[in-house]
Amino acid sequence: MNIAVMPGDGVGKEVVPEGLKVLKAASEKFGFKYTTKDFPHGAEHYLATGITLPEADLKELGSFDAILFGAVGADPRGNARIPQGLIETDILLKMRFELDQYINLRPTRLMPGVPTPLANIGPGDIDMIIVRENTEGLYCQNGGFLYKNTPHEVANQIEVTTRHGVERAIRYAFEYAKQYKRKKVTLVAKTNVLRYAHNLWMRAFEEVKKEYTGIETDYHHVDACTMYMVTKPKIYDVVVTTNMFGDIITDLGAAIQGGMGMAASGNLNPTRKYASMFEPVHGSAPDIAGKGYANPIATFLSVAMMLDFLNQPAAAAAINKACKDVVADKANHTRDLGGTASTSQVGDAVKKLVAS
Repeated sequence: MNIAVMPGDGVGKEVVPEGLKVLKAASEKFGFKYTTKDFPHGAEHYLATGITLPEADLKELGSFDAILFGAVGADPRGNARIPQGLIETDILLKMRFELDQYINLRPTRLMPGVPTPLANIGPGDIDMIIVRENTEGLYCQNGGFLYKNTPHEVANQIEVTTRHGVERAIRYAFEYAKQYKRKKVTLVAKTNVLRYAHNLWMRAFEEVKKEYTGIETDYHHVDACTMYMVTKPKIYDVVVTTNMFGDIITDLGAAIQGGMGMAASGNLNPTRKYASMFEPVHGSAPDIAGKGYANPIATFLSVAMMLDFLNQPAAAAAINKACKDVVADKANHTRDLGGTASTSQVGDAVKKLVAS
């Protein structure tokens, strides 16, 4: 397998090398081979070169089996030197759209030993998979300004919702539930207010679910969903939702599972025509970059997702188990979990278990 590696900025440059260390241990233990190629793109590269992500590199990235991504987006000296949203739009969103990574997959699981802000909630109460449509909605940059920088300025941001995009996201959620023996798929939208775009979502959901008679279904408005994720998260199994709502509720999911340092993700092209991208979702965190205590667990879980996607389920399971066992011991907690372990110490602990 051929893997593109893009550490990016800040703590991305600390956690991705640890992820590669764990990947190497898994390859030696389970006997698969892989190659990697580094790509330098991110805020720091843009400041040095004026280049975000050139078309030639984007085309090359699409030819890999997978992309292991770190974090981009923050100027280490503040955002004044970079136009707002440029790095995220020209690198992250560009890869998602141009490589047709139409599913954002976000597991939300509370592991034993990891603190959660929710009272009376244990590890078995939080175990959901959020399937976020990843290439439509309000993030398509379909809009513009009239009379910009005048008292009469008008800004339009238009949601793009297609039957094709909606149905393939919904169908992926049901197929995921079927493959991994999940019992329920819940659609999260806002049909009572967004009566056109989300009516399309509801109609597609009602039609597709007829093909999966063994799977229970439900519907929640997104505002109700945010309440239930806090008060009774156990009701959620597989959740399918829109691009914007998925962006919001997955960060809520990260918070209740122990924070961003525990949150992995996959930006998937299930057809495998182009590369899928796997990344921790914590951002570049310039305030702690270089200090050696960024939590690498999300990166390891992202590596496990990548291996599972690349048909190495045993290696993926070994990494997932190693992460679970390591965080159960508070001696291996990084500062975001209330401990003192360094990034590399946690990496060494996970690597040792994977290799054993």
